[in-house]
Amino acid sequence: MAGKHTPIPMPLLTRDGRIDFCDDFLDPIEAEEYLHSLSQTLDWRDEFLRIAGRTIPVPRRVAWHGDPGARYSYSGVRHDPVPWTPELLELRQRVEIACGHTFNSVLGNLYRNGQDAVSWHADDEPELGFEPVIASLSLGAERRFEVRHNRSREILRLPLNAGSLLIMRGAFQHHWQHRIPRQAGITSPRINLTFRRITPSP
Repeated sequence: MAGKHTPIPMPLLTRDGRIDFCDDFLDPIEAEEYLHSLSQTLDWRDEFLRIAGRTIPVPRRVAWHGDPGARYSYSGVRHDPVPWTPELLELRQRVEIACGHTFNSVLGNLYRNGQDAVSWHADDEPELGFEPVIASLSLGAERRFEVRHNRSREILRLPLNAGSLLIMRGAFQHHWQHRIPRQAGITSPRINLTFRRITPSP
């Protein structure tokens, strides 16, 4: 499924960090093939959070794949990496070329429909380093990606279509938060792969 060329994402936001974006990183046929394959082959799991004494289901399924030792913790949940699949390795290589950066792990999010979402957050966990590069590849249903500036509260909105690649760089995680909100009327799934570089824990 690997393509013959690697489109280069272009700057979309350059204030207080940077976002680069490419809406056709994968062509539609490739994106559909990867969506079908990864929905079947990744280590998808249901997660639960403990909030105010209650156990709350996370409104999406997740999968954590990566190199040995690339453990990751967020929202109080620790993730031990499952080995890379052949398809993930193909995509990692292509994304690394586009980013000019290497990755040792990937977080997969499976949004089953428009009711699955992720709330406002920043990817600022210590394992990611001070100014992480995070590359986000979208497959399946188009969803709205929103970023909100910490001081001005300005909100920018961007549709993420199947095959698009978005890269967050520099001080972005220090100055902005981001989310995928719920969207009524969406009945088909979306897979989001966020490639990261984790500092392995002992």
